[in-house]
Amino acid sequence: MDTILVVLRALFAFILLLIVARLMGRKVISQMTFFDFGVAISIGSITANLAMSQGSTTITAVTVLITFGTLSIITGYLHIKSLWFRKLTNSEPVTAIANGQIIDKNLKRLRLTTNELTSLLREKNIFNIADVEFAILENEGKLSVLPKSQKQPLTPSDLNITTVYKGLTADIIIDGNIMQENLRSAKLNEEWLKNQLNSQGISSVQEVFYAGLDSSGNLYVSKKTNNEETEGQYGIE
Repeated sequence: MDTILVVLRALFAFILLLIVARLMGRKVISQMTFFDFGVAISIGSITANLAMSQGSTTITAVTVLITFGTLSIITGYLHIKSLWFRKLTNSEPVTAIANGQIIDKNLKRLRLTTNELTSLLREKNIFNIADVEFAILENEGKLSVLPKSQKQPLTPSDLNITTVYKGLTADIIIDGNIMQENLRSAKLNEEWLKNQLNSQGISSVQEVFYAGLDSSGNLYVSKKTNNEETEGQYGIE
C-alpha cells in the first residue's frame, strides 16, 4: 500500500511539474539566464520534495510550487513588458572586443581569461583574434562575433548574383505517419505523395522514416532501415 501511495504522489508531482513548466513557456538550458536557471532548480527541488512528502507537508509543497510557478510567469511577463525589470533581472551584454581591441577591463569584470575568450572564438571557427572586429558576450554566456570586413565570407549580394527564394522544408512524413496539415498547406494530396514514393521504389508510407518537401517542390525521402543493414557499416556495430 505504501508503495502505491509513493507512486501516486510521484505521478501527481510529475503531472503538476508538467503543467507548471508548460505555463512558464519553453526555454532550452543554453538560453537560460542565471535567474531562469535558479528558478528552474528551485521548482525541481520543490517537486522532488512534493513527491516524497505526506499529509500537510504535501499541501505546503503544492502551495509553494504553485506560488513559485505563478511568480515565474509574472516575472516572465514583466521581463517582456518592462525594460527596467529586464535590466534588473538580467545582466546586459558585455563587449569583449571592440574595433579589433580586447577590452581588458570588461574581461576582468566578467572573470573571463584570455584563454577562455580564444576558446569561445574557436567555437565560432575563428582561430586568429586579429580577425575579430567586435565580440560581445551575451546574457546566456554565448559569444556573438563580428569578423573584420575583409575576413567575412562572400555572399551572393557581394558578387551581384541573383538568387531564388528558399524557404523552410515542410515535414510530410515522420516515422511512417503522413503530416496531413502540412500536405494540405502545400496544396497536395495523398495521391501525389503515393506517386512520388512509387517513383522512388517505395510502395508504402510505412516504409518511410522521414520525407520533407522543400520550397522548390522537391521531396526528400529517407527510408526506414533495419539494424542488420547498418551493423558493421561506417564503423557502426
